[in-house]
Amino acid sequence: MRVVVQRVKRAAVRIEGRMHAEIESGLVLLIGIARGDTVGDVEYVARKCAGLRIFGDESGKMNRSASDVGGAMLAISQFTLYGDTRKGKRPSFTEAAPPEQAEPLYERFVEVLREEGLEVRTGVFGAHMAVEIHNDGPVTLIVEGKS
Repeated sequence: MRVVVQRVKRAAVRIEGRMHAEIESGLVLLIGIARGDTVGDVEYVARKCAGLRIFGDESGKMNRSASDVGGAMLAISQFTLYGDTRKGKRPSFTEAAPPEQAEPLYERFVEVLREEGLEVRTGVFGAHMAVEIHNDGPVTLIVEGKS
């Protein structure tokens, strides 16, 4: 599992030109699920994302999590995070989990974030989405599963 985490001042997702979800200050999570990922992998990464201390404290040091600052999460499924570009010019997506495996794991990821007490908005799994991200910092990290 691979998640690109971006600290944002605001973010939104539109589907077919219509606003689907938006957040103010918080994190955008672009979520890629690989073949072989398990519920355990998903739960580990979701909790890691929920607890990341990447928001500033009184002295400006990254020492607070999204829940500490009242930040929200915008969770977007993104199989292209497993695009392999090492050969040729067209990415191969063979490492990405097929939709029937990935969708329930994505849903579990979102559920874990909510269990952690976070406000979570989502895109629509498998939909073509326009994601608007206003990076804060910018702060961008990659969080990966244990395996």
